[in-house]
Amino acid sequence: FPPLTDAQWAVAFGRYQKIPEFMAEHADMQIAGFKFIYFMEWAHRFLGRLIGLSYGLPFLFFLHQRKYMEARYGVILLLIGLQGIIGWWMVKSGLVNERVDVSPYRLAIHLGVAFIILGLLLSCVLKLSSRIMPTAWQIYDEKDKVKMRAGVSLLLALCFGQIVLGALVAGYHAGLSYNTWPLMDGQIVPEGYWALYPLWLNLFANIAHMQFNHRTLAYILLGVSLWMSVRAYHTVWWHLFGVVSLVLLGQVVLGVVALLNVVALPFALAHQAGGLVLFSLLVYARHVMVRC
Repeated sequence: FPPLTDAQWAVAFGRYQKIPEFMAEHADMQIAGFKFIYFMEWAHRFLGRLIGLSYGLPFLFFLHQRKYMEARYGVILLLIGLQGIIGWWMVKSGLVNERVDVSPYRLAIHLGVAFIILGLLLSCVLKLSSRIMPTAWQIYDEKDKVKMRAGVSLLLALCFGQIVLGALVAGYHAGLSYNTWPLMDGQIVPEGYWALYPLWLNLFANIAHMQFNHRTLAYILLGVSLWMSVRAYHTVWWHLFGVVSLVLLGQVVLGVVALLNVVALPFALAHQAGGLVLFSLLVYARHVMVRC
């Protein structure tokens, strides 16, 4: 439970004032501001527990009834539990070694596992809901069908990679730099792209490197999606890939707008929500392609 009295709030706020994050970033915070960030964190944890219960209790019921005994239902439950542990592991990283933020790596893992859980849940819903599955597949070449399935799988993998990379960008506050487009401070490839040594460290700790990669992968995703739309033009699926391309284009535009506005919160939240919609749509597209 959160604090329920003024005295309890004062004690909780006093504890928060002793950690490096308060002293470095919120030294002027008053009790009202503390209540806001407290409830944001408390609601996130409470919702996590609620998700576990809302999945775990029906799972145990169906397990007792010997229904829906597929392994993936148990895997989802294990991942939800693991996600709680990862969340604790992530938060803990922000409270050691004078840190004022959580580890970007642990943040990326936390978000990545969340999307894996989402993908598995959607795949279960799609398998159980045959009514939403189209029955026709009008394509003239079996090789084309194989290519389309491979293309959807590639899009989904690239989208997941882009989401994890976006978490690293957010974790390092990389969006607060290079707030120009299409160039990065007047250059295609920014200075310092390979500034860190060993070179592989640039992939995970170099702000210029991560933001450039995030931009470039967005263009690649859009290009692959447009290619898929062209390939699907003479099939019943052209409208599906047209929607994917439109959502992707909107996501790219949102990313640019967020960047030009120095990652203002409304644009950042809209960009994250767009990633969720895109990922869900690609899970659906892959499912129907595999079923064809």
